[in-house]
Amino acid sequence: MLKKIQILLIVLFCSHLSQSFALEDFYEEGIKKYNDKKLEDAKFLFQRSIIFRPKDAKSYLYLAKIYNSEKNQKEEEKNINTVLLLDPKNEEAVYMLMNIELIKSNYSEVRRHLIIFSSICKNLCEKEKLILKSLKNLEPKNES
Repeated sequence: MLKKIQILLIVLFCSHLSQSFALEDFYEEGIKKYNDKKLEDAKFLFQRSIIFRPKDAKSYLYLAKIYNSEKNQKEEEKNINTVLLLDPKNEEAVYMLMNIELIKSNYSEVRRHLIIFSSICKNLCEKEKLILKSLKNLEPKNES
């Protein structure tokens, strides 16, 4: 009886382990498809990844990038907001959200996000200058 329990535990453990690897494969395959510019395939794989790991901010970020390339701002923003709920210090998501707010001419939101971005940036810090330049060029002039 003890041997049967041990075998059952080993089988369950191996099953769980292989399922874990399969879940990671959705994300990794999605990255490959994204890099190969096969965006529909990548989108499907990232969505599958999210089904099994709903708190995986990386998959949401890539979906946002795909929606950005498809010019689907509503879905892009929805996925960016999900990334920021799961990972509030994701500098790439904050940067993408600032760009959306610039398009919407929502300067106060851009400035609010810029403060956050300045405090968390590690890899994209040079983008702050681009945002500031865009803000300077787009904000309405005070003609008095």
